[in-house]
Amino acid sequence: MASITPPPSRPPRRAIASPCVSVCRMDPRTGWCVGCLRTIEEIATWGSMGEARRAEVMAALPGRQIGRPA
Repeated sequence: MASITPPPSRPPRRAIASPCVSVCRMDPRTGWCVGCLRTIEEIATWGSMGEARRAEVMAALPGRQIGRPA
């Protein structure tokens, strides 16, 4: 009888890491954190966000950097 070889296991998926850089101060003009450019709601809900929503937030950050007032 041939032995059955299990399929190779995939490495565990890594969660999208928080963009926090420990410069936590909200800019009242934009409503974004001056360190990570997230809104207070995005910061507060990051831990319970699904991966798809985290990816959406991460995708929005470069545009916020460009649009940030000087």
